[in-house]
Amino acid sequence: MTKLRRAVFIGTFCAVFAAAGLFAADASSTNQTVTSTPVYVPDTSHANEPLPDGVLAWSSLLQATNAAADQEQAHFAFSFTNVSSGNVAVLSAHASCGCTQPELPPLPWIIPPGGKGEFSATVSIEGKQGTLFKSVTISTDKGSKDLYLRITMLPPVVPTLTDADRARGVEMARADRQAVFKDDCATCHAKPATGKYGKALYDSACAICHEAQNRATMVPDLRNLKTPTNDEFWRTWIAHGKAGTLMPAFSTAEGGPLNDMQIATVAAYLNLVIPSQPAPAVTNAPAAN
Repeated sequence: MTKLRRAVFIGTFCAVFAAAGLFAADASSTNQTVTSTPVYVPDTSHANEPLPDGVLAWSSLLQATNAAADQEQAHFAFSFTNVSSGNVAVLSAHASCGCTQPELPPLPWIIPPGGKGEFSATVSIEGKQGTLFKSVTISTDKGSKDLYLRITMLPPVVPTLTDADRARGVEMARADRQAVFKDDCATCHAKPATGKYGKALYDSACAICHEAQNRATMVPDLRNLKTPTNDEFWRTWIAHGKAGTLMPAFSTAEGGPLNDMQIATVAAYLNLVIPSQPAPAVTNAPAAN
């Protein structure tokens, strides 16, 4: 019996000791503290307010560039530094029109104190003239800022032609009146028409021949035509030209560069600025005796 009691006592002691160890281990595990990196949560309530000074220092609030007449896009880059003591979150970027596209990193874009940022903007300018002004509004959790873009469209560069060049061009047009819209000739006669309408289209695609300082003798002076004109008259001539002459067909259906709307706007412009000439009087010959 003594041996049996001793065995029971030792077994009970070990069980109690093991249980105590388990409870102690469980207690220590529940007392452990799990740490994680703090997450910056932007306060969007100030996004539409003006951005105060002393938050972002911009390299420039206005970017300007010159663009060639046949250029399709203008590209800009803006850079800034967070000069404040806290994080700044860029929330959104909105352009003044659909032709302007700002390109930013994934949003929200968190800029730490002293951090720098740069983003670009692309403007579609195909067929545009004059000076263009665009803007991009950058909204942050500290306020918003307007940035400005200015694009000056340069006039088309008209190649200087020698007499030999002109003679060669005339011979090509005699063989194929649509040749003016092909190869090197397209630089002057087709590309400048892209995206233009009305007077701007006439000035870039028609005046090069009809208003030229050294207008060729076979090119008519549109203001001194000896025939009545109207909207249909102009549209027919522009769209189809005249077979057997140097006047090409400008309609895309016949190999030209102009769509129906472009043709209609040029016809309307000519009908407005060039008065119709009366039909020449018919003189009756005296009757023979």
